[in-house]
Amino acid sequence: MELKTFILAALVLGGLAVAECYVEDYDPYWDLNLKPVKTSADRIREHGYPAEVHRVETSDNYILTMFRIPHSPRLNNENEYRPAIFIQHGLFSCSDCFLLNGPDNALAYNLVDAGFDVWLGNARGNIYSRNNSVVSVNHPYFWRFSWHEIGTIDLPEMIDYIIEKTGQSKIHYAGHSQGGTSFYVMTSMRPEYNDKIKTAHLLAPAGFMGNCTNALLKLFEPLVGKPGKGSLLLEDQEFMFHNQFVNRVLDTACGGKSKYPIYCRNLFFTWAGHGNTNLNTSLLTQIAETHPAGVSSNQGIHYIQGFDSNEFRQFDFGPERNMQRYGQIEPPNYPLENISAGIYMYYSFSDASTDYRDVERIRPHLKNLKNWYFVEDLNWEHIDFIFALKVKETINDKVVNFCLAYENGEEPETIP
Repeated sequence: MELKTFILAALVLGGLAVAECYVEDYDPYWDLNLKPVKTSADRIREHGYPAEVHRVETSDNYILTMFRIPHSPRLNNENEYRPAIFIQHGLFSCSDCFLLNGPDNALAYNLVDAGFDVWLGNARGNIYSRNNSVVSVNHPYFWRFSWHEIGTIDLPEMIDYIIEKTGQSKIHYAGHSQGGTSFYVMTSMRPEYNDKIKTAHLLAPAGFMGNCTNALLKLFEPLVGKPGKGSLLLEDQEFMFHNQFVNRVLDTACGGKSKYPIYCRNLFFTWAGHGNTNLNTSLLTQIAETHPAGVSSNQGIHYIQGFDSNEFRQFDFGPERNMQRYGQIEPPNYPLENISAGIYMYYSFSDASTDYRDVERIRPHLKNLKNWYFVEDLNWEHIDFIFALKVKETINDKVVNFCLAYENGEEPETIP
């Protein structure tokens, strides 16, 4: 049998990986028994933790799924007071990302085992939030949103839901990447939500984007950096779609004893970065099960506009539509002076998606910045904040300890 070409397109978190794999003795009748899909609740229960599924219908009719780990089997604290914390994922991701490192190293488990009531959010459009009670997921109107709507609608309404269910007037917050962006949007555009946050932990938060070196962003910047034919062509549609069959094939083919080891290794390192020395590579097949989790093209366009303008501002629809929407030619900057929640910031030198200079540029705008942690490891990259081998001691323990300090009345002074 001649060599055949096996092509599998995989869209994974921050990049597009398309690879060819040459397979000897190709069998056209080879039957691949695909692994079943797991949800965040399934993953939680597999480790012996209780899991709840909650659905929130937003004011604009999106059905968002939240997962809750209410208490820890290690603490037997079901009947004790447990402060609530809400954790929000980044672009292309979903609630799974805070679980995959397992009970000893994933942020969600570290927090629940420290006595917290953990809630995992899912933004509109991802694998767990692909329903709207009025508009079909197949209609362009479903995808007519960016992280502006996630910040002004999804986050506030999920927070209100948590507060109602727990009876607590304030909660803790943690967000990775876009989870930081949407937090900035929420607390600047809807400042009343500052008073509902005890502490906010922003891991590699994306705000200003002018120094970003992400290859995908730079690739698309000439096309959609400014409003025009390119952005009009790409707006209001699913980008880096979540294809359940492709993800199942990828997971089955590359999991365990891989049938295509060279292909799988090349694919994953294309996504993770050849120089990444911190990544827990044993997680890659699990990540592939649900990532990319589905986003609107507008989310990516909005970030690229920020890279082009070097401003942190609302979506640029072009002069005519801006006048209709904002009453001005240029989109308005987010009023960062409205942010008063106590913020803890975590960032690194080698993050191509949230450059340390952009993170530091937003710091002076945060009137209640409590503390920041700059990861000294020069190889610490964007996804290491959730998937690194040493993420517990480097990031998670600090988040947990700051939250516990607040609960114990030991909140640190604001940094000058």
